[in-house]
Amino acid sequence: MPPSTMMLRARMGAALLLVACAPLAPAAETLTLDRALELAERYSPRLQTALAEVERANSSIRTARAFPNPELEVLSGGVRARVPGISSGQGTSISIGQPIDLPSQRAPRIRAAEEGLAGSRFALDEARLMVRADVRQAFSTVLRRKAEYELALDNQRLLEQIRNRIELRVKVGEGPKFELTRSEAELQVAANQTQSARLRVTQALATLRVLVGAPLPVDTDVAGDLPGVVPVASLEELRQQMLDRYPALRQAQADVRRLQARVEAERSLRVPRPTLFAGVDQDPEQRRSIFGVAVPIPLWDQRQGPIGEAAAQFQQAVSASELRRLELNGDLEVNHSRLLVARQQIQAFEGGLLKQAENALKVAENAFRFGERGFIEVLDAQRVLRSVRADFLNARFEKQSALIEIDRLTAKDLPGDSR
Repeated sequence: MPPSTMMLRARMGAALLLVACAPLAPAAETLTLDRALELAERYSPRLQTALAEVERANSSIRTARAFPNPELEVLSGGVRARVPGISSGQGTSISIGQPIDLPSQRAPRIRAAEEGLAGSRFALDEARLMVRADVRQAFSTVLRRKAEYELALDNQRLLEQIRNRIELRVKVGEGPKFELTRSEAELQVAANQTQSARLRVTQALATLRVLVGAPLPVDTDVAGDLPGVVPVASLEELRQQMLDRYPALRQAQADVRRLQARVEAERSLRVPRPTLFAGVDQDPEQRRSIFGVAVPIPLWDQRQGPIGEAAAQFQQAVSASELRRLELNGDLEVNHSRLLVARQQIQAFEGGLLKQAENALKVAENAFRFGERGFIEVLDAQRVLRSVRADFLNARFEKQSALIEIDRLTAKDLPGDSR
């Protein structure tokens, strides 16, 4: 045997031993889906940001409800007599002014702040739904990558068995060396695919750790399986649930109401806000008490600019709300169609397609074992089975992905009416 061939076989044998004999190592911590969701609720930066926004909106309400502060004015200076008989000395003026918060201005300002708080709470609900959906998708992806790794490992083991049989036949002179070379090349490709599948498992786990946000060990693994058959309502029922419950739609509606209140607040500011004054003027000769009111005259600035800006933002919010509703309707229809297609594919695979591919491989292996067929027929049957299994796996996880999105769009994870 040429040295180059011996070196190639030695390298291939070392690679196969590394992959086949070193499966996924036991993890320091094994996550279930419920545990991953619990950690995400506690540590997710997205949720922490949304919670901070709720606190900011709460502070905005306190700001809107606050009354204007009074103004104290103290003046002092020398008084010099300019006519005989009047004393010179020190003069003092003390006055206090209180701006009046008109009810017509106060009410819409507070209402706008309250709608802002409602919108931030809906945003928090949507962030929670997004985090849970992302974690569920990432968890499902890890399960998918692990299943792909197992399929690749099974394929590699099968090719190794075939190569051993061909090697035995070549040694006893019952088979050509070409088949042995071909089987070794196929085995090397399968080993590379197994290594790539194992790397994708590691990448999926890293993505899951990022989404959870908790300080998890690097070698954390997951434990779980795909749920069985889950009944799903019709598209019309799902659409109605989405329109009634999805927080993003309710947040958009709250934004419309908030900006409508802001338009009212800007228009109310065209009425000048009075300021009541009371004070005392004292000089060496006399003391005077002063009472009065100061009212700005809206001569040059009639707030047409701020009112126009608020009205434009209100129209933008109305259009954005309608656009959001159309986008969510489209997302729901797409995912409902994905679910139906995936279910049909799964039924086709479970209805006989998968079994037929398995039987075809068994027939080809038996024929190869008795010398009735060549290695190429076995390889073709194995490729068909590998393709069918991969498509079946993709259909199962496509169904799960669509279900996760439908659950998010219908706010399934929110307890009842959250507001």
